[in-house]
Amino acid sequence: MAAAEQNTLVEHLAPQTTRVELTILMPCLNEAETLAVCIDKARGYLARSGVVGEVVIADNGSTDGSQEIARRHGARVVDVPRRGYGAAILGGIEAARGDYIIMGDADDSYDFSELDAYVERLRDGADLVMGNRFKGGVAEGAMPFLHRYLGNPVLSLIGRVFFDIPIGDFHCGLRGFNAARVRQLQLVTTGMEFASEMVVRSALERYRVEEVPTTLKPDGRSRAPHLKTWRDGWRHLKFLLIYSPKWLYLYPGLALIAAGAALAGALSLGPVVLGDAVLGMNSFVAACFMLITGVQLVSFGALARFYATLTGMLPRGARSDWLRGVFSTDNLARIGALLFVVGLGAFGMALWQWASVGFGDLTDLTTPRVVLLGLSAMVIGVQLAFLAFFASILEAPIIRDAAKR
Repeated sequence: MAAAEQNTLVEHLAPQTTRVELTILMPCLNEAETLAVCIDKARGYLARSGVVGEVVIADNGSTDGSQEIARRHGARVVDVPRRGYGAAILGGIEAARGDYIIMGDADDSYDFSELDAYVERLRDGADLVMGNRFKGGVAEGAMPFLHRYLGNPVLSLIGRVFFDIPIGDFHCGLRGFNAARVRQLQLVTTGMEFASEMVVRSALERYRVEEVPTTLKPDGRSRAPHLKTWRDGWRHLKFLLIYSPKWLYLYPGLALIAAGAALAGALSLGPVVLGDAVLGMNSFVAACFMLITGVQLVSFGALARFYATLTGMLPRGARSDWLRGVFSTDNLARIGALLFVVGLGAFGMALWQWASVGFGDLTDLTTPRVVLLGLSAMVIGVQLAFLAFFASILEAPIIRDAAKR
């Protein structure tokens, strides 16, 4: 590099007292083979573009000399002892001095010399700018078949449906964001699911999220990647489900309640013949089981949403506040008690009818159904009543801590 170019580069790599606009952040765990070229491309971008910035390597315990390579090539090294992709990124974000951060893998699969689109969107006010590898182009051999045609498309589709955010590539490793805004999210995951957490939390907080095409080429490493297909895929899916109680609990529960109620209603007066199949008492038992399970799932969903809102995991909204008022501890206890009494009454009526025939065989086909519905109402009533008390137990520490402030 010529002397004049070196002087220009030094200006844009920002001494400690200079305001830094951009931090180019790379998590690193034994990336000696590719780290130097990634840093050189990032430094080259800063020199060429005139952006005042720094290159930060968040090292996660490398044992191959990556730290020395990074320092030798002009990057600042941040040691992050807690292991994990997300932990390394979080450590880098905490140490970054830039107003904006562009993060990317240090395996030379992303081009750090072409970051203009990210910087322009961030300067224009975007909180998070995601790369989209499927729009920008995935080179042959850059992404495993299962990741390209199953894992990434399916998980990205689930993310779009669950959180109503038009992002085509939830897991692109090259992304830029407003440092202050992302710090406000207080992200916590330490594994590969961190990639999903950043997008999901940004969507929940109604951040401005945009997308730019980016390219992906085969990485330059001779070893296997850190990503484990099934383990990390499951961690991403689990995270998406945990942060969407309505899809994990509410919608399946409502579907079971609707199906159970429809089936029980159709069978309430006797068997139903469908072609060669006869739906009788066994089907009625299944309908009651569906009702009980459906209510249980909806209850779990309400409890999960309640707790997530209390702890700040999910943002509060007008709908959640309304639901919290309608389904308060007292109201749930009342509803549970009412259902239990109604069910007990139905069970008592059936018992009276049985007694009226001397506890012999019942010829009336509706009585066993009344018994099953009564028992189901009693079970659901008990569930709701004790759910109300459990919700109070969850809320108590929050109320206590608020009173101390």
